[in-house]
Amino acid sequence: MKDDFQTSSPIYLQLADRIQRRILRQELTPGEKLPSVREMAVASNVNPNTVQRTYSELERMGIVETRRGQGTFITQDESRLEQLREDLRQQQIRTFVQAMGEMGFSPQEILSGLKEYLIEQEEGGNNRDSV
Repeated sequence: MKDDFQTSSPIYLQLADRIQRRILRQELTPGEKLPSVREMAVASNVNPNTVQRTYSELERMGIVETRRGQGTFITQDESRLEQLREDLRQQQIRTFVQAMGEMGFSPQEILSGLKEYLIEQEEGGNNRDSV
């Protein structure tokens, strides 16, 4: 896991976001054990208290569960993971549309631009790295 963090957001929230994205990409699967707090702290180059706060936040969100004496695991609640996927999708759409609106683009311009972009991506070999 990269240890480059933005100053605009608390590190524990950035770590939580990275873990959520790994779950969505199925790099972390339901029921999978997360690294220990110490292991994650070393890998992320952060204080263990930051990782503990990250895990606590993810647990509060229902994304992970802590099992006493065993560690922290990704939830096996498929409906919760589907809700996470939908929430993050809506958040990204909202952020994109707001940014485009602030630049003066109309909803029609945003939609047509997005359609054109997706068509180009599909014709270009479906390169998901660009999306």
